[in-house]
Amino acid sequence: MDGEQSQSVDPVAVDLLVVGGGINGAGIARDAAGRGLKVMLIERGDLAGATSSASSKLIHGGLRYLEHYEFSLVRKALAEREVLLAAAPHLVAPLEFVLPQGTGSRPGWMLRIGLFLYDHLGGRKRLPRSRGIDLRKHPAGRPLKDRYRHGFTYADCWTDDARMVVVNAMDAARFGTTVRTRTELVRARRDGGAWSAAIRDVHTGREESVSARILVNAAGPWAADLIEHRLGMGGGKRLRLVKGSHVVVPRPDGADDAYLLQNDDGRVVFVLPFLDRFSLIGTTEVELDAMPDEVAITPDEAGYLCGVVNRYFSRPIAPSDVVWSFAGVRPLVDDADDDPSSVTRDFLIALDAPAGTAPLLSVLGGKITTYRVLAEAAMSELSPFLPGLPGPWTKGVPLPGGDIPRADVAAYLAEVLQDVPWLPPDVTRRLVHTYGSRVQMLLGTARSLADMGQHFGDGVYEAEISYLLQYEWLETVDDFLWRRTKLGLAASDATVGRLRQRLGNAR
Repeated sequence: MDGEQSQSVDPVAVDLLVVGGGINGAGIARDAAGRGLKVMLIERGDLAGATSSASSKLIHGGLRYLEHYEFSLVRKALAEREVLLAAAPHLVAPLEFVLPQGTGSRPGWMLRIGLFLYDHLGGRKRLPRSRGIDLRKHPAGRPLKDRYRHGFTYADCWTDDARMVVVNAMDAARFGTTVRTRTELVRARRDGGAWSAAIRDVHTGREESVSARILVNAAGPWAADLIEHRLGMGGGKRLRLVKGSHVVVPRPDGADDAYLLQNDDGRVVFVLPFLDRFSLIGTTEVELDAMPDEVAITPDEAGYLCGVVNRYFSRPIAPSDVVWSFAGVRPLVDDADDDPSSVTRDFLIALDAPAGTAPLLSVLGGKITTYRVLAEAAMSELSPFLPGLPGPWTKGVPLPGGDIPRADVAAYLAEVLQDVPWLPPDVTRRLVHTYGSRVQMLLGTARSLADMGQHFGDGVYEAEISYLLQYEWLETVDDFLWRRTKLGLAASDATVGRLRQRLGNAR
């Protein structure tokens, strides 16, 4: 038995107990708390510790979903690009994609129709329209093989997926949500008009009781498992578990744009600029029978991604060039299609609420781009059980750090650079793009590098660590290097060692 198993005498009472600290759970917690509900959000690992930090890091409509007639999903997603650009301009940025056309590609007429729909379905305002390009003259053609002479460009957005989860959790906490990481749901049962749940601190083993009017299952790929094993229920909607893997390689010369590469198996692969000198390549789609203990890329997947890139780029890459890889499992709604790449990426809100009992709301499927409208849909489903619930409110409201004048991050960065000339410019840039306007809170009253506290190396100071410990549920070195920041590829062994020593004493 791990740690204590004592049960608290008086259960904590909340309106919503949200299980799952990915983007959907954090988004629902934020939406609900902003409407005045008492919310608790629990996550057995770190925020964004699984699927929500293993995405392609895009806010996009999903151009290829048009082939499967997912017009409603694409419309919702395209409209959300504009909303999220305004809500978190430090975390969401426009990105122009290059779509080379050649042997094995979709026909030109099909691409033109698809791009026309992509330009017009979602009410595009800030992003440029698609256009045809001559790759022999366009800079994006430089790293490509000579046989690719024509192509198209279109616009979508890049995001820091893990930080999008964190800022939603921060906003939920601003409205009073209790956010508990490293806390798991042990069991829950209906007790009259409420849920009686037991939650456990995974560090100490200590259990607590929670009474909730509504239970929200946002456990992602573990959603069905939670229903069956933690709630003791059956008969839920079946999920299809599809693993998506990515690799990061040193950026090929001249590949400063984002590319959408069409493979001859009908799938597409993204090649995206990542940090200052890398390219992020993904994703694969491998169907799983069950959720594995560890999710990792296989040699076959790495070879597949390199092979697609090598069809297009002049300089070949190999699995030996990979400096980092990651994989996540996407929980897709089972629509009986045999091809994982054509299974819908839209979400499903499943409500289980027999008369006179406490509701269970399960979130199935979805994608990071549409998390906010998913949260609104979830609250709409729950509104009959919450008399007097205020209406939607999140559209047009900045996320923490996103209240930057005119959403102009470049102008804001210039101001901060001027205000803190004593801070190395590369550190200032990283802090602004990571924390947005909350950089002011992080810097506090610092007027010199000495005021920033211990320098752990690679531009990481105690002021940043203290801020994260206080406001962002930081616990481990991996939390910091791969989710709160993306410094995992840059930090030296010495820096990691000093951080490990600091954070080992943090809890």
